[in-house]
Amino acid sequence: MAIIDVVRGDITTLRVDAIVNAANSTLLGGGGVDGAIHRAGGPDILAACKELRRTSLPDGLAAGAAVATTGGRLPSRWVIHTVGPRYSAHENRSAILRSAYVRSLAVADSLGASTVAFPLVSGGSYGWPVDNAVAQQVAAVTGARTSVDVVTLVAFSDSIARTTTRLLG
Repeated sequence: MAIIDVVRGDITTLRVDAIVNAANSTLLGGGGVDGAIHRAGGPDILAACKELRRTSLPDGLAAGAAVATTGGRLPSRWVIHTVGPRYSAHENRSAILRSAYVRSLAVADSLGASTVAFPLVSGGSYGWPVDNAVAQQVAAVTGARTSVDVVTLVAFSDSIARTTTRLLG
């Protein structure tokens, strides 16, 4: 079982082996965490994403899937891109959201990463109720089989950090 830390801060500044990007399916950048990672990491990340789109992911990355690229100018060696699902009041997409975390950890394992940092996937513009998004994150990370030593959950507000810490018990 990995050690799980909770921090309030900017994921792009963390010195970990890999950070997880709450990407959009195009992998070509966007707003929120995705945009911040692309801006901070520089053009090498976008070039790697374009190469993925040209070769193995011509239709983009599916929700719940994960793939790695260079970390570019970030302090992390790698960026693991994952796509969280949009929230739906009519369809339970929780398993897809948890898959984004579990598959990201599997990619981290394949890279040999021992430290990984996650943002709150789908917790921003994808409309997921924040408390439930945190609960899905905690369930996925604590239930995943991984060789990662330390998982850092990066909260973008003090309230989310407190909720995450409380749910980790």
